[in-house]
Amino acid sequence: MAGEASPSIVTSPEWQQGYWGPITASTEWCEKNYEVTPWVAEFYNTISNFPGIILALIGLFYSINQKFERRFSVLHLSTIALGIGSILFHATLQYAQQQSDETPMVWVMLLYIYVLYSPDWHYRSTMPTFLFLYGTIFAVLHSQFRFVVGFQLHYMFLAVLCLPRMYKYYIYTTDPPVRKLAHRYILFLILGAICWLVDRNLCNQISELRVNPQGHALWHVLMGFNSYAGNTFLQYCRAQQLNWNPRLEYLGGVLPFVKVQKSNTERKEQ
Repeated sequence: MAGEASPSIVTSPEWQQGYWGPITASTEWCEKNYEVTPWVAEFYNTISNFPGIILALIGLFYSINQKFERRFSVLHLSTIALGIGSILFHATLQYAQQQSDETPMVWVMLLYIYVLYSPDWHYRSTMPTFLFLYGTIFAVLHSQFRFVVGFQLHYMFLAVLCLPRMYKYYIYTTDPPVRKLAHRYILFLILGAICWLVDRNLCNQISELRVNPQGHALWHVLMGFNSYAGNTFLQYCRAQQLNWNPRLEYLGGVLPFVKVQKSNTERKEQ
């Protein structure tokens, strides 16, 4: 997942250019390029996307298994697409692949806006149509113009739009395990943001350490858990709205997922 201007750490001397050639991306991170292998520019920033993809696949399975609305399957699929795009970007540090990371970031936020606000939206066709057009126009503009700071501010603005609705869902949730899930969502977000900021702003100091803590890679891992926790929380809240009698169960006693109990009429309709 992307950011702004390049930190101090750049290319490892063993492989000055690497397999993918000169770097064309507008963003780099505090990891030496091609340090582990000449085939991957930022090795740890690349492989750190896999936990989030695996979690999204698990979430997708339970969304289908419990017959949730299609919006949740699309949300998990978009998270998978974001992880794959981030892999392509960090593995190559090419500008074209950077779009496959940053554009899905915005698309995922637009999906969150739809999931959060659509239940109370009276004109059902207007919201998905507007968000689809918005996402398409953004993708076209972002592919043509490099607005790094503008992209970050835009992404933060979309995230802030989600917060009031997330808080409303939280205060109307009384089940203690579900509230703990919301707390974990916030915890992963805060820890991930700290890792992102440290990696972004303290690269000169990090370069003097014997071991690079790989803050951006940690951001990927933490945001993978953040996304899974957030998606699961929203599924529970939506199931409550639909009177599906949801409850949290745990895969392997650790990973929560939502189990629902629908009426016979609802099962026949599906």
